[in-house]
Amino acid sequence: MVIEGIERPADVKALARPQLDVLAREIRDMLVVTCSRNGGHLAPNLGVVELTIALHRVLDLPPDKIVWDVSHQCYVHKLLTGRRERFHTLRQGGGISGFSMRSESEFDVFGAGHASTSVSSGLGMAIARDLAGRDETIVAVLGDGALTGGLAYEAINNAGQLGSNFIVILNDNEMSIAPNVGSIASYLSILRSKRFANAAREKARNVLHRLPFGRMARKAFTAAEMGAMHFVSPAEKTTVIFEELGFRYMGPVDGHNIDALVQAIGIAKGIGGPVLLHVRTIKGKGYEPAEKDSRTFHGCGAFDVENGKLEVKPNARPTFSDAFADAMNVVAAKDQRVIGITAAMPDGTKLAKFGKKFPERFFDVGIAEAHAVCFAAGAASAGLKPVCAIYSTFLQRAYDQVVHDVCVQELPVVFCMDRAGLVGDDGPTHMGLYDIAYLRALPGMTIMAPRCEEEVLPMLEHALSLEGPAAIRYPRGSSAGRHEDPVSPIEHGKSEVLRHGEGVAVLALGNTVDVALDAYELLATLRGHNGRRPTVVNARFARPLDEGLLEELARTHECVVTLEEHALAGGYGSAVVEWYSDRGIAVRVERVGIPSVLVQHDTQPRQRVKFGLSAELLAERIAQASREGSSRTSDAAQSLRE
Repeated sequence: MVIEGIERPADVKALARPQLDVLAREIRDMLVVTCSRNGGHLAPNLGVVELTIALHRVLDLPPDKIVWDVSHQCYVHKLLTGRRERFHTLRQGGGISGFSMRSESEFDVFGAGHASTSVSSGLGMAIARDLAGRDETIVAVLGDGALTGGLAYEAINNAGQLGSNFIVILNDNEMSIAPNVGSIASYLSILRSKRFANAAREKARNVLHRLPFGRMARKAFTAAEMGAMHFVSPAEKTTVIFEELGFRYMGPVDGHNIDALVQAIGIAKGIGGPVLLHVRTIKGKGYEPAEKDSRTFHGCGAFDVENGKLEVKPNARPTFSDAFADAMNVVAAKDQRVIGITAAMPDGTKLAKFGKKFPERFFDVGIAEAHAVCFAAGAASAGLKPVCAIYSTFLQRAYDQVVHDVCVQELPVVFCMDRAGLVGDDGPTHMGLYDIAYLRALPGMTIMAPRCEEEVLPMLEHALSLEGPAAIRYPRGSSAGRHEDPVSPIEHGKSEVLRHGEGVAVLALGNTVDVALDAYELLATLRGHNGRRPTVVNARFARPLDEGLLEELARTHECVVTLEEHALAGGYGSAVVEWYSDRGIAVRVERVGIPSVLVQHDTQPRQRVKFGLSAELLAERIAQASREGSSRTSDAAQSLRE
């Protein structure tokens, strides 16, 4: 196999031309087989096989640098940079990441997991090169979906002004996860029709370059062409946006033609200043199921290679996301002011179900979370009831809008934060572990977390009834489904006592209620335990806190244990400790959650065990706290007798 001889990018340069086609086929086979077992971002990687090979063929890595936007399409790059032998560990605990990680390889020059960052970071590298007097080539690979993110335009604007040698490759497959939306997508569709015109322009420039006064002629040619673009048909104006921003536009180029790509990248290297190379690719290329359904295979679970059917877990429960989708349809049917907003995640958030039923009230704004939130704020100011369905990790990108545009103006925007907590195999860039901390400091913000899917609807109804902002956080996946406690009505800022006990009170938030209830049952069988079982509370609200219950628990229990799938710093447990401390209430509080570490990719169950969020570990902790509490009580009684 050709791929077995590839350990470094220099090995790609040494291949004979026919071997490159064989290498492309072998890479696609490895991608399909590995993703069929481990899951992963299959379709994006199938689409960049030839582009990645061409980059490794032309560039001199590692002095030259490739920055992958989002970096979920860097599997091919990993295979060509010494990680082939470990590729079977992709996204597994202790294995290689599904994204670029600086700690993993010298060829991963910049880490990523969110969109629209490559041009900014690549430009920073180009300026560092210039200041050091070096001449390496810096390439940022930007998906067309990432062009809906404002950060990309800020960087393109700055790059054009600085004028440094810098290549941006626009990987245009007409998709982010869902099809791209907006005027930029329409603009690129016009550009795709310009291949022959652009080829002619390049040939004319090359001819002029060989003639006397060629440089002057080329400069005049470009100036005349730019001027003409302002007066001819719209189809001929299409490159103006990039050219006016200071970039030399090239393309479109067939992204699956290695020879064309090698030639185009080579030409781009020789052009001074910033260059935008427009490359057309097919998402899912080479694997029929992924080509036909690139949305499903953008980021998929395990599947059958033969037919592309995804593995379905037996007796799979509806997820929290499913419950949110159904809840949205219920509230929207009752109130025509409810609108749904997503940032290029209609499928992941399940808001697509709402979009089918209420298309006139469904808004996919593209990969533009800051715009989504400000757009929602404007809608709320005009009397609508916007619901922003955004993953917890992606809402971080819009924090200023949450503060400045929503909270300062006390606008009733509801944030439904999917993937809150530990997300498993996507790694640190996708963990939803910080939303309570970054939201609970904001005046007027209500924060809720359902313990089960059935609580999603009443929480959404309650959030929409408020006059200010509210957030509902819920995890990836489903609740355990083992506990049949009925859902009681939601009262603002009130928790729910599910089990009455003694000694220790467990305040569990969201999906950790399952862990607390499992531990409660397990304590009955735990050897060496004194028989006391804890009080179990479904906290429901991270803000405002149930102050009356907190005060009562401090009087009636020896220890309070807080449980949350969130960072301990600034989380729900911190809020409880602060409340007790501010009031001078002396009660022992133990917090269970995620310490200040970057959580690496693994399965969700293994991640939870690692941080003490399992029934067995919690039961042991409660038993220990109960023994210590009993010992202190006995010591106090003995002291009084003496």
